[in-house]
Amino acid sequence: MANKRQKLYDECRMKLLKVRQETMNGLTALNPSLATEMVGDEADLASAHISQTQALNQRDKFLAKIKDIDEALGRIENGTYGICEETEEPIEDKRLAAIPWTRLSLEGAEVREREQKRYDQKLA
Repeated sequence: MANKRQKLYDECRMKLLKVRQETMNGLTALNPSLATEMVGDEADLASAHISQTQALNQRDKFLAKIKDIDEALGRIENGTYGICEETEEPIEDKRLAAIPWTRLSLEGAEVREREQKRYDQKLA
């Protein structure tokens, strides 16, 4: 069983590295959009502003994903990979294969979602 889990972790590590590189490439491709000079009439400025806002939002998503991937790679290195942060139980193999940067099992994700709903209700 441990051998099977180690093989999964090795596959996840390779997938993490691949997705990280793809995400870095996407981040690099955004650079021209972020450096767009805002000139022209009001319509041109509004369009440029919208484009730049969208590029900034996409950049933030890319950076968050890279952070998640780097943290997952760190967990592989320190031996805590594949353990749910909420339940402290092993994360399901299929879940790790699908989302190798995940920190939560299905049960852990449900627990967090319920807690978030309770918190949101208290604020409302």
